[in-house]
Amino acid sequence: MNKKERTRAAILDATYGLFARDGFNKITMKDICDVTGMSRGGLYSHFGSTKEVFEAILDRINQKDEMNFQDGMEAGMSAVTILDHALTLLREEMEHAEDSLSLAMYEYACSCPGDRMDQLNKMGEKKWRDLIEYGMKRGEFNPVNVDEIVNVILYSYQGVRMWSRIVTMTTEVFDGIIHHIRKQLVKE
Repeated sequence: MNKKERTRAAILDATYGLFARDGFNKITMKDICDVTGMSRGGLYSHFGSTKEVFEAILDRINQKDEMNFQDGMEAGMSAVTILDHALTLLREEMEHAEDSLSLAMYEYACSCPGDRMDQLNKMGEKKWRDLIEYGMKRGEFNPVNVDEIVNVILYSYQGVRMWSRIVTMTTEVFDGIIHHIRKQLVKE
């Protein structure tokens, strides 16, 4: 990674918490300068707007290696192992409302015309659909309605992420969702 890429990554690391805490609409380039310690000129040489910063954060999240099921499938890993790892990550994220970008994502989608959120959602759907079909082909997963279970996974996860910002959630909620998903998929 060159210096410019390291600086961009540092900006994204520093601003993630701002967006998680305050949403999308409240954040200004001055806020980003304050949290990164950069001058406006320095920041603008990397990003032209808060929208560009937030979109880079969204892209980074979508490319997370931890949720790249394709690598595991290509390596012939067990579908259950891949699923368990993914569900552990989802559970950890659901438990930490303070790190949720759900409010910022909602505000972004309402403020910025375009289909970026639809595109991100379609990528998520594809990752999960591919994993579930892989597990069924290997005989590790129950035959299920793939679209139905993908919807349960994505929207229960995002729903908890959003609601956990405004109501108290218990570990039973997180555990129940993860248990339900696993029970629907994994052959026992």
